[in-house]
Amino acid sequence: MTAPLRVSLIQHDTAWEDPAANRHALAALTAGLAGATDVVVLPEMFSTGFSMEPDRLAEVVDGDTAQWMRQLSRTLDAAVTGTVITREGGRFYNRLYWATPDGSLAHYDKRHLFRMGAEDRHYAAGTQPVVVTWRGFRIAPLVCYDLRFPVWSRRRGGYDYDVLLYVASWPAARRHAWRSLLVARAIENQCYVVGVNRVGRDGHGTGHAGDSVVQNFLGEPLLELGAEAAVASVALDRPTLDAFRDRFPAQLDADRFTLLE
Repeated sequence: MTAPLRVSLIQHDTAWEDPAANRHALAALTAGLAGATDVVVLPEMFSTGFSMEPDRLAEVVDGDTAQWMRQLSRTLDAAVTGTVITREGGRFYNRLYWATPDGSLAHYDKRHLFRMGAEDRHYAAGTQPVVVTWRGFRIAPLVCYDLRFPVWSRRRGGYDYDVLLYVASWPAARRHAWRSLLVARAIENQCYVVGVNRVGRDGHGTGHAGDSVVQNFLGEPLLELGAEAAVASVALDRPTLDAFRDRFPAQLDADRFTLLE
């Protein structure tokens, strides 16, 4: 039987464009999780804040922050994930890394770039969805604005994953949308949903209300955080999910589709 997956949410007030300061603060925040969690989830652009200055801030592939994630993963014996401004092939990406204790480093490049914040003018969009398998769970990592696009989250008509995971820098002005869409993604995909958002004001003066959450396959909250910096964990049960899908196999009636560019 698959053991529960212990997921830890790090709701952090990100220091603006200061990777070293953020790495130092996050190492301290996560120190107590060693041996007590399976996945540590950091917000979008956790080392810099949601900056449109990739020329100045981008790291090379597997750069300082990615290496720090590898080390943190080994120290905690847990997967560590979050996005980092990354340069590759002459382009900049809002890149989610998935680091594991064996030194592996998978990645997903944010597909939907937030044009209202000019992200599409500074970063290249990803083209490939990713599902990682970790300690008996299949996890689909996504980033912030991806949440608004249900087709990209669903992918196909079957059960392709057990957990949808969103890391974000979602402004407080649109917190109702954040909370509502996370519930919708859980219900329509019959999966656990993890949403981790930052708190505090960024360098543009934009406020973030946190509202990080873990929901079950019915859209019911298993863990909810407020607007303050926090570290919290919850265990996800695979047999309970499987039993629900067996009793209520709505995905068997889901529409099949192919994504076209």
